[in-house]
Amino acid sequence: MPPVLITGGAGFIGSHLAERLHADGARVTVLDDLSTGREANLAALRGHDGFRFVRGDASDAALLAALMPRGALVFHLAAPVGLHRVLEAPDRVLAEGVATMAAVLDAAARAGARVVLASSSEVYGKPERVPFREDDDLRPGPPSRGRWAYALMKAAKEAMALARHRRGEIEAVVIRFFNVVGPRQTGRYGMVVPRFIARAQRGLPLLVHGDGQQTRTFLHVLDAVEAVVRLAAHPNAAGEIFNVGGEEEISIRTLAGRVIAANSSSSPIHFLPYADAYPAGYEDVLRRVPDIGKVKRLTGWRPRRPLPLSTAELTVPAAHGGAES
Repeated sequence: MPPVLITGGAGFIGSHLAERLHADGARVTVLDDLSTGREANLAALRGHDGFRFVRGDASDAALLAALMPRGALVFHLAAPVGLHRVLEAPDRVLAEGVATMAAVLDAAARAGARVVLASSSEVYGKPERVPFREDDDLRPGPPSRGRWAYALMKAAKEAMALARHRRGEIEAVVIRFFNVVGPRQTGRYGMVVPRFIARAQRGLPLLVHGDGQQTRTFLHVLDAVEAVVRLAAHPNAAGEIFNVGGEEEISIRTLAGRVIAANSSSSPIHFLPYADAYPAGYEDVLRRVPDIGKVKRLTGWRPRRPLPLSTAELTVPAAHGGAES
């Protein structure tokens, strides 16, 4: 297995990916500025041969060159987290996201590295059909509404990576994640499942935005990591985009009820108007559901784990390395 560099590897998905790749025998370097990630997420790897954590900025060209050996496998997960951060400074999100992507791609081209880019279902915007397919047109809202800055940034990063791939400078694989959940995810940046669980545990009202009829699919982080590992290793994944998400479409209102039941909680459900939760002009997407047939056909992957709905289910398993059939 080639040496691995994970930008943003101290974050929620990145730390699980680092553990899995190290368990598979890779020499893993994590680069993270800890702006949203936590070094504690990597506690299980600390002191192990073949693992290194470096605190630093993924836009630092000299640092990237030092950490990216010839033929490396690079997972680029470093990105702003949370819709509220995007709404506060959409211009900064766009500028930083594109600059960091350019630095990673430049370093990867010099090192002859393969790049796996973590993108997002947000890029689809407000599509006309559901489920979303990788070859659908992207339909984000107007740039005057800050909530779409994240989608535009992710789409720009995809375009940059795939352009370098087409020119033969790198191999690039793009993964669009749909609502990944599991151990180490917090509600700090608005993530709905840990936020609901934390409030249910305390008997507080679960705050559902709008009427709660908006629907999503959710995917366990270990299932997400399995898909990433398979796509990173597959030669026919290069130059392609893949949806990676769950299969059950569930309304946020129903999700809240399930969390209450799973935690034997007495919490009520309160509906919060969007105007009370976000700045003026916020737009939600009524349904966000992926077509995951492409990754299934190429790799044989499919989601296997249930949606974690309680504190007990958010406990990190003692061992979760190794491939699945």
